[in-house]
Amino acid sequence: MLRGHDRVAVIDWLLQEGRQSISTQRLLDAFCRRLMEAGLPLWRAVCGLQLLHPQIRSTSYFWRRDRAAVEMRNRLHGSESDPGDRTSPFAVLMEGGADGMRYRLERMEAPWPYSVLGELRAEGATDYVVMTVRFATGRRNVLSLATDRPGGFSTEDLALVDSVLPAFGTVLETMALRRLSATVLDTYVGRRTGTRILSGDIRRGTGANVRAVLWYCDLRGFTSLADRLPREELIALLNGYFEAMGGAVEEHGGEILKFIGDAMLTLFPLDREGEDGEEEEPAPAGPGEAGAGREARACAKALEAAIAAISAMERLNAARAAWGQPTLRCGIALHIGDVMYGNIGSPTRLDFTVIGPAVNLVSRIEGLCAELDRTVLTSAAFAAAFADACTGCGSRLAALGRHPVKGLADPVEVFELKR
Repeated sequence: MLRGHDRVAVIDWLLQEGRQSISTQRLLDAFCRRLMEAGLPLWRAVCGLQLLHPQIRSTSYFWRRDRAAVEMRNRLHGSESDPGDRTSPFAVLMEGGADGMRYRLERMEAPWPYSVLGELRAEGATDYVVMTVRFATGRRNVLSLATDRPGGFSTEDLALVDSVLPAFGTVLETMALRRLSATVLDTYVGRRTGTRILSGDIRRGTGANVRAVLWYCDLRGFTSLADRLPREELIALLNGYFEAMGGAVEEHGGEILKFIGDAMLTLFPLDREGEDGEEEEPAPAGPGEAGAGREARACAKALEAAIAAISAMERLNAARAAWGQPTLRCGIALHIGDVMYGNIGSPTRLDFTVIGPAVNLVSRIEGLCAELDRTVLTSAAFAAAFADACTGCGSRLAALGRHPVKGLADPVEVFELKR
């Protein structure tokens, strides 16, 4: 007989407290322990979710009765060609080959239809059940349960699980959508900007004046490459270039704001640090509380990112040359100034970005890289702020004098990175 009281208790918990879980790991752990309180002889549970993510194909969460934490494992795109992935019970259910499976392990012997069954049996499992967890979008996810109780799961045990599975799937889908929203925003607008948008900063015209280090880089000779390279090679070239540039920026605390053809605009905010060392909001525009110390640290991070990016480009070019492909050159400009960081655009299409004279200047300085045949150029403001980073650091930048730039009446003083 179905344990009605237990079913109602688990469903009520899922829809009231469970949906407020801060992570899928916490949800799965609490859900499994609720099932145990309801009498389910649970020993192991695994939840597999298919994701809409640029790098990750699926994520699996592993729960064990005797372990304090839920383990998370990601599978990257391309792993579907792994024979182990293609022949697992999870792959069969996710691809629609079945809606559920059950294996009474204590009654079975090798050869096992799936290797995981032999592994579980060797660890003492007696029964193994795999069920499809469907989302409203039609996406098929999987939940597996194993017990080590002699005799395995009872009919009442499986009926209890079957009755609460729709509620579990509903909560799981809500959390997956929450993660998807964050992933999409992080991927397309950046982590800091995505956080601001999710917090409600989405109205057109909203924003703040902040002081930050700006980075602008651009490929040289891209137009001629685009004219003669096949589309696939051109896309691979850009991805390799942006991986070298963007990876260095993000590793040093910067945030990519946008890709503009073969150019990239990024920001290194002058973050204030709280007593616990956690980052707070970017420092406001003007000297104010930002202080020379924060400016110097942000400039140092940006310059170290530029050095790392150049090294990455050298490795990329070495690999391209080995394959007989054209090598790449780029220019990187660095400047520190005040910008407006916020929402601009039409009523139906917005862009969260930075605007202001500082943005125009850093792009103009990058244009000087080709004229002066230099890879990294900085503004005088950046050089002055960077000189405060540490004793002698300023010597890493050499003055190149003043040079005219398009759109500005007065020549601009620039500095080059000495390597």
